[in-house]
Amino acid sequence: MRWLSLAGRETSSELRQPADTASAGALRPATRAATLDASSRRGLISPTVVRGSARVVEFLGLCLLGFAIAFLYVPAPDLWASSQYLIALIATALITVTIFEALGAYTVSALSTVVQPMTRLLLGWTIATGLLVAAVFFLKIGAEFSRVWLALWFGIGAFGVISTRALFSIAVRDWVQSGRLNRRAVVYGSGASTQGLLDALASDPRSDVSILGVFDDRAAFRDADADAADTDTVTGYPRMGTLDELVSFARATRIDVVILNLPVTAETRMLETLRKLSVLPVDIRLPAMASRVRFQPRTYSYIGDVPFIDVFDRPIADWGLVAKWTFDKIIAALAIGLLAPVMAAVAVAIKLESKGPVLFRQKRYGFNNELIEVFKFRSMFTDRCDATASRLVTRDDPRVTRIGRFIRRTSLDELPQLFNVLRGELSLVGPRPHALEAKAADKLYNEVVDGYFARHKVKPGITGWAQINGWRGETDTREKIQKRVEHDIYYIENWSLFLDLYILLRTPFALISSKNAY
Repeated sequence: MRWLSLAGRETSSELRQPADTASAGALRPATRAATLDASSRRGLISPTVVRGSARVVEFLGLCLLGFAIAFLYVPAPDLWASSQYLIALIATALITVTIFEALGAYTVSALSTVVQPMTRLLLGWTIATGLLVAAVFFLKIGAEFSRVWLALWFGIGAFGVISTRALFSIAVRDWVQSGRLNRRAVVYGSGASTQGLLDALASDPRSDVSILGVFDDRAAFRDADADAADTDTVTGYPRMGTLDELVSFARATRIDVVILNLPVTAETRMLETLRKLSVLPVDIRLPAMASRVRFQPRTYSYIGDVPFIDVFDRPIADWGLVAKWTFDKIIAALAIGLLAPVMAAVAVAIKLESKGPVLFRQKRYGFNNELIEVFKFRSMFTDRCDATASRLVTRDDPRVTRIGRFIRRTSLDELPQLFNVLRGELSLVGPRPHALEAKAADKLYNEVVDGYFARHKVKPGITGWAQINGWRGETDTREKIQKRVEHDIYYIENWSLFLDLYILLRTPFALISSKNAY
């Protein structure tokens, strides 16, 4: 089906680097080596999600196992006529999971092996079933329960818990060995307190961070200890470069946490550093030891037992990331099924009006400034397509076909991006991905808006908060792109699944009233 081939396609070697990102080859040797580490190419798996998943799996497993035994052994009239078994199953499974939590059976180290937590698992299950037996005895409802069912559930349940943990530990052990359950961290600042901070993190068995190295601009600032900046290591950790190199490093590899170890008295330097780091999709933490001021305990977060002050959090993490991923995949698959006739009609209309492929592939900035290729229905004449969007489309633009004007006005040209959602490159809702050379007032967007790349802290979306609030289409002035970025940042800082749903429901009405899309 040649007519469905993609226009505007280039090889991966031709992909342009984002404006604020240096290539990995330009980094210092220690920094470049860290980007080549295999674990740097694999995403972080949230320990919170892993522990929560283990709880859910064991709770459901015990409930289903107990019900299956009851279904096979207990006479049907007794089973279905009473709610006693259902209440007993749910209550006992909940108590079991609670006891496992209290016994420390849901730590990453406990989940990565079967031998270490086996005693705690058997003890927890025994206590839970013992409480069930005690409740049956003291409530004098023994006649309503089968003793054989209780014995079978206890015995088979113990085997089931151990077997489930054995299977779970295979995956967790692989994630631990590949570094996917440890947060990759870097420290910015090599002052006198850095050695104590690094030693505290290294000696803490509960710490879940792996320190890759230290960044600092102390040589540039000519601090009193500038001589320390000339060494290759800081207390055994490699010195990896300056603040600008840190940003480039975080674009080239996976960084989960940036620990900002600067004295709070260096206000100007602190603010400038935060301004540059705020565009990155990372957690930014300030060590509590950096200040003599002490706050209430709930003010701090902890890496192991080391207290930190939260400066910036990754916008969407842990269960929020799972929820958004699931939401995107389900809704995108349903939308493709429902809109397949519309997409087929658009494809036929494009082919009938002008020669060339139906689909157009355009490079745009994605999450963390990664370059992605989004699909669109071709709206321009083939020989006039602008793959980099160096020139904005305006009203009555001669490059746009008649069908193209209609599908651009109604955003039907963006329907193929549903496949980008399934591929994981886009989200249904998020900041719209901009083309490489998109401009406002003859300047690139990042030259017009300070902190522009902060909108790339989440995956871009097919629609977004800016689009339903009237900032869709042509961005020929500074104000338009500034307003769009402001709305994008608002979305990032206030994200919720309900906000995504609200934006999706509002999008069709926003398309009808839009006057800026050409």
